[in-house]
Amino acid sequence: MNDSPDTAAAVARLLELLAEDAPAERFAEPSAQVRTLGLTPAEQDLVDRATRTALDIRRTLAQHRRRETELAALFDTAGDLAALRDLDAVLRAIVHRARLLLGADVAYLTLADAAAGDTFMRVTDGSASARFQQLRLGMGEGLGGLVAQTGRPYWTSDYTVDDQFAHTPAIDTGVGEEGLRGILGVPLRLGARLIGVLYAAQRGVREFTPDSIALLSSLADHAAIAIDSARRLDETHSTLLELNAATETAREHSEALRRAAETHDRLTDLVLRGGEVADVAREIAAILGGGLVVHDADGTELARVAAAPLAPPADGVAASRADGRAVDVDGIWVCAVMAGSELLGSIALTGRPALPDTDRRLFERTSLVAALLLLLRRSVAEAEDRVRGELLDDLLAEDHPDRPRHPGSLTLRARRLDVHLGNPHDVLVLHCALPRRQRLQAEAARRARELRGLAGLYQGHVVILAPAAEARLAPRELALELGRFLGSPVTVGAAGPALGPGELPRTYADALRCLEALRSLGRTGEGASLPELGFVGMLLGDHRDVGGFVTRVLGPVLEYDARRGTELIRTLAAYYAAGGSLSKAKDGLHVHVNTVVQRLDRIARLLGPDWNSPERALETQLALRLHRLVTPERPSPWRQP
Repeated sequence: MNDSPDTAAAVARLLELLAEDAPAERFAEPSAQVRTLGLTPAEQDLVDRATRTALDIRRTLAQHRRRETELAALFDTAGDLAALRDLDAVLRAIVHRARLLLGADVAYLTLADAAAGDTFMRVTDGSASARFQQLRLGMGEGLGGLVAQTGRPYWTSDYTVDDQFAHTPAIDTGVGEEGLRGILGVPLRLGARLIGVLYAAQRGVREFTPDSIALLSSLADHAAIAIDSARRLDETHSTLLELNAATETAREHSEALRRAAETHDRLTDLVLRGGEVADVAREIAAILGGGLVVHDADGTELARVAAAPLAPPADGVAASRADGRAVDVDGIWVCAVMAGSELLGSIALTGRPALPDTDRRLFERTSLVAALLLLLRRSVAEAEDRVRGELLDDLLAEDHPDRPRHPGSLTLRARRLDVHLGNPHDVLVLHCALPRRQRLQAEAARRARELRGLAGLYQGHVVILAPAAEARLAPRELALELGRFLGSPVTVGAAGPALGPGELPRTYADALRCLEALRSLGRTGEGASLPELGFVGMLLGDHRDVGGFVTRVLGPVLEYDARRGTELIRTLAAYYAAGGSLSKAKDGLHVHVNTVVQRLDRIARLLGPDWNSPERALETQLALRLHRLVTPERPSPWRQP
């Protein structure tokens, strides 16, 4: 049958609406219009069927357009992911695109942890809950754990009431804080291996269509490839960095070996050419760019370059000695100088608090050269000390028929050692505790060499022979210095000066008697010469220097009497003869008591305020008696002081 014009117009209008992509509700307008025109039921049915067909066509076209849009977006996403190289950037791009493509409130991604056997939240987009962002999902736990366990997509329109999933308190709390209800999760696969789960979620109830599931799954496939590529790039980059680091380390190690070998050769050559400790110290300081202090095993400074005086840190030396490495002590690097297990000394490096490993090893290597030098110095010193000790033995030994002394030969041998016996020399005999004697002998030898003298062990005593002009070897001060050095008392007996080899045996005997007198008098740890022992020294002395004793005790008074013509010596003798009584003394002198007082005041000014102390009074009276014996009585005119 022929359609009426009105029916044709309605169908044409439906086609126009399709062409205009009009909203679905407008497709009912043509059918409603023809109902008012009185069409036959067949014609009306035709218009209604045309309307339904037009709506189906519109729906299909909309689906195709949406699918084209999604595919275009998916292709764009794949291109964007392929351009990214950083793994974190890839992961952030994946979840952001997932959220946009599915129009979700939140998108997130978990990665598999093979060691822990679960998955952990790696990155989120649109999330606000910190607890949610830190979730871990065990295999089979929650929706994501089920996806990870089975490798298949799962979705729920409302997770909070969906019992098909294994709910856990941690997951439910995190999901609840985020306010999520509709959740879709799809697996991230690389072949048969699952690497994670990609999610899209809504904060309200949502039904996820097959198209949505397929779209997110396609994105997940592209994402898995991008993640793997980014990981491989990261691994390649890390490998290249490690390779570069290894190459640089090898280069630095090679350079360090070259520098160490060169330094060792330079220092060894310096030592073998006769360089001293100071020369080696300057070279080491220049190489390492800092200050350097070298000490021997006793802590005595041997050399110092561009550094302030520094005592060797005992703890640092002990630590370095224990592990054979240089140690840092408050910004100062300390290295023990060892020969096997024997400590020869230490070197300290200043001005380099942050010392690189290469320079630290170089510093440790220099300690080997320092050990070589100190061993050479010790060997030379020991050989020289043996020669000096043998000469000292011959100089101090008494003349014997079997071994006659030859002064000329002794003088020549001494001159070869830069010791000039034609000058006056003192002899000092030293005593300390037996365990400390070896150190005392070494220190005495060192001091003697500095003074162009001799030192050695003779008859069980450490003996020093030194020029008499050397005030540095005054016995009192020497005893104090050596006692501090050893940490133990050192007693020093001195005698001299002796002129020439012939006087040395007797001078040694006097020094030995002086030492024995000091020890007998309980003055261990002190030093003195025979004259300083007063009348005891005079009695012990081999040559009994009476005149020297009188001059030492009464010299100022004798000189005053000789210069002024006074009678202070006579007054002093009368005062002691009267038992210290002023009245008896004035009677013996035939003067007024005030005159006696004035003369005694003058004597006090000449001899010192302690002139009448018991110890000095004894020496003074003995000196007066000796003076009277050796000086003939001469009448002198009486004068007031």
